[in-house]
Amino acid sequence: MFRFADPWLLFLLLLLPAAYLVRRATRRSRPALRYSAVRMILGEPGRGSRWTRTVPAVLRAMAVAAAVVALARPQSGITSTEVGMEGIDIVLALDVSSSMLALDLQPNRLGAAKAVGTDFVEGRPNDRIGLVAFAGEAFTQAPLTLDRNVVVTLIDELETGMVDDGTAVGMGLATAVKRLEGSLAESKVVILLTDGRNNSGEIGPSTAAEIAEALGVKVYTIGVGGVGPTEIPLSPRPARPPYSAVGEVDIDEKSLREIAETTSGRYFRATDTESLAAIYAEIDALERTELPVTIFSRYEELFHVPLAAALAFLLLELILRRTLFRTLP
Repeated sequence: MFRFADPWLLFLLLLLPAAYLVRRATRRSRPALRYSAVRMILGEPGRGSRWTRTVPAVLRAMAVAAAVVALARPQSGITSTEVGMEGIDIVLALDVSSSMLALDLQPNRLGAAKAVGTDFVEGRPNDRIGLVAFAGEAFTQAPLTLDRNVVVTLIDELETGMVDDGTAVGMGLATAVKRLEGSLAESKVVILLTDGRNNSGEIGPSTAAEIAEALGVKVYTIGVGGVGPTEIPLSPRPARPPYSAVGEVDIDEKSLREIAETTSGRYFRATDTESLAAIYAEIDALERTELPVTIFSRYEELFHVPLAAALAFLLLELILRRTLFRTLP
């Protein structure tokens, strides 16, 4: 951006034509000698007389104009928008048990959850986001951070087999809530995604929900999985070919609803990749905090450029008047 801090001073430039007209009207008779060298009179009569009248005056006018521009304080800078933090801390708790390899979502349940979770993280640049993974046990994959790239990378690295198999929903929720325990954010949220029912862990879902409610943490629960039997690829044993099994969807929707209701959240059911994406979009819209936007500008003073030009014009005029365009008397 470019601007003048005092643009009204530029109106002084309009005085230059007026000063020229006044000077011309009140100019006295010309000097007796108007040449700086005798040879100009002897060899080239009349040549140079026009320059002797105009060049110094033009240089002085340019110096005055440059000085006026300097007084108007030209500035160059940028205008930026400072967006206040939305005041929301979010922890994603994702099930990484072997059943998340089921093929009823594309490419599978875990792959779909990772892809949609990544889009969700990338769409919230002003929130701190953490990541918890759980199967038979729960662990923190990423603490609360503003670094979206780190969270996205760690989501991409999630895979089944990272911990003992199982579905410790209560432990997954409790671990996520633990990450929010010391948060000073206006809103604290856990998004818990699973495709099964709690069958391991020392803390049950209802107990974890009560802890979340006591700490003011809102929990959105997502049950993921299609309807009916689905194929689940399994890791082969050494020296044996890959194989798969057919499993039924076994989501404990009652427990997930109770968790959401206890913490003033909501329960969602995702039966395909599109519905899962829509659920995350809805949660994204629900968890928004409107804060004022502050616009600030930073400018660099450039007055020294026209000021230096003004001094250069004046110096050049002085040199020419004393040498090439000297007049007598």
